[in-house]
Amino acid sequence: MTEGTAVDRRMLESLVCPVTQATLIYDSDRQELVSKAAHLAFPIRDGIPIMLVSEAREVA
Repeated sequence: MTEGTAVDRRMLESLVCPVTQATLIYDSDRQELVSKAAHLAFPIRDGIPIMLVSEAREVA
């Protein structure tokens, strides 16, 4: 995340996985929203969650 960019935690809490509609877990170290149900991690770039499956990485 670039300096000066803040992540709005309330906004993150309102997002759900676009695949399963399950709750997402915020990983502040990796700047990702993780869907355990879909085994996907969605990146957060410049404070903006990228909720596209094509941009997500697979997680175990």
